[in-house]
Amino acid sequence: MNLGLVFQQGDPVLIGVFLFLISMSICTWCVIVLRSIRHVAAKKANAAASEAIWSSKTLAGAEKAAKQTPSPISELTLDALAAQRRFRDGSLQQLSGSLPEPEFLEREVRHSASKIMSRFEGGMTALATIGSTAPFIGLLGTVWGIYHALINISKSGQMSIAEVSGPIGEALVATAVGLFVAIPAVLAYNCFSRGNKNLSRTLHNYAHDLHVQLINHKE
Repeated sequence: MNLGLVFQQGDPVLIGVFLFLISMSICTWCVIVLRSIRHVAAKKANAAASEAIWSSKTLAGAEKAAKQTPSPISELTLDALAAQRRFRDGSLQQLSGSLPEPEFLEREVRHSASKIMSRFEGGMTALATIGSTAPFIGLLGTVWGIYHALINISKSGQMSIAEVSGPIGEALVATAVGLFVAIPAVLAYNCFSRGNKNLSRTLHNYAHDLHVQLINHKE
């Protein structure tokens, strides 16, 4: 199949369908590459940060280690230490300052983890949308191409296998292209959803241990 013929001989609707599918495919692979790099980097950084923080002998040492090893875990640690410092300084004026320290720290750690995880949701909506709509966009191109092929045949008054197979074959390629665009998007969405769940579980477990450490730490 020569896609160049589609752009040379196709009508604006069919050309638009192919251009839209191509742009969706480019978007999908950009998201896949960028998110893969980010997930791998976050996993390695979390392992290094966790080891550096828990090997520290004091909270000051843990804070220094967190600053030296940027990662989601480090950010969570710094947010928790800053929250504890604000609480013990007595500088809180909002309603949350009336909470006991353990509940206040739990609240702040949970909010920090949610803020961190929200940054790893980027691109998921695009992958879900592309994976669910690309086959239907390809099908639209196929239906439109077959419709125009049959119209042209009816106008010519002649019908043969050669005249039918060419235009309809080109139209059917639109469905195939739609599937080729949708399948990587669906696979990537499922893969990154699992990655986000694993990262969320890692942060949750670490946050629980950090919370216990902070409320039992005595200056």
